[in-house]
Amino acid sequence: MSRRIVAVAVATTALAGGAWGVGSAYADHRSELEDARPSAAEPAERPRPLGVEPAPAPTATPTPRPTEPAQRPAPRRTPAPQVTLEPTPEPAPVLLAAGDEGPEVREMQARLRQIFWLSGDVTDYYGDTSRAAIAGFQTKRGLPSTGSLDTVTLERLEGMTTEPTSDELANIEPEPVDPADGAVLDPRCETGRVLCIDKSSNSLRWVVDGDVQLTLDARFGGNGYTTREGQFAVNEKSRDHVSSIYDTSMPFAMFFSGGQAVHYSPDFAATGYAGASHGCVNIRDYDAIAGLYDEVQLGDKVVVYWS
Repeated sequence: MSRRIVAVAVATTALAGGAWGVGSAYADHRSELEDARPSAAEPAERPRPLGVEPAPAPTATPTPRPTEPAQRPAPRRTPAPQVTLEPTPEPAPVLLAAGDEGPEVREMQARLRQIFWLSGDVTDYYGDTSRAAIAGFQTKRGLPSTGSLDTVTLERLEGMTTEPTSDELANIEPEPVDPADGAVLDPRCETGRVLCIDKSSNSLRWVVDGDVQLTLDARFGGNGYTTREGQFAVNEKSRDHVSSIYDTSMPFAMFFSGGQAVHYSPDFAATGYAGASHGCVNIRDYDAIAGLYDEVQLGDKVVVYWS
């Protein structure tokens, strides 16, 4: 082997050994660096400026629980009131109705005529006139307006009337009383302007300073509707008055005591003394009462008496 070749071999060997030495030293130094590097689980602590204390780690503040409201008592339920349904009253039994005939019908008509719910002669036939009269009577008294005579209507009718006389049932008008025959003036009628009303003679006399100016037939209240007696005064006049209670015409009304008045009565003109008023003084002479109405003044005396 030549000297040159040997030299190259030595150099090569030396170079190889140096290279391995350098590599070993590098590996050892890298291992130290790896040991000094922080791990992924533990982050490296940043350097703090001098004189600054580390901030305390925040502590978790518990979220306050909402205060539960006090339990309210359950509302008391008022029990629904018990409703008791009244049984529907049975209709009153019907005694007479339109189309019926007989003496009972005649008596019913006579009673209706007594209280001015029927005019004209009474008959045995229950027709449209009787039906309308009964229906009006029922309506006025808050009864079912059927137009038929039932037991309740008859009871009310009998309570307001009297047993019809034979003359009433036969359409015979009683003999009128002559008001001028034997009638004596009450002393209270002898002064001033006076409507002097004598129940004994069924008369009304218009008297001025004791002098009788006019004498008229008069009819009074009956069946519990008494015409009041005493001294009064005319306090209201109504020429074409209609009763708000009985729905009847009261022409030339001259009121003297509440609802009682002197007035013309068409029923008195038609039936005479077979009927009666509800307390008023009925006059049957239309023309005479019309003239007297114009003569009488408010404040004139009214004297009702028995002679």
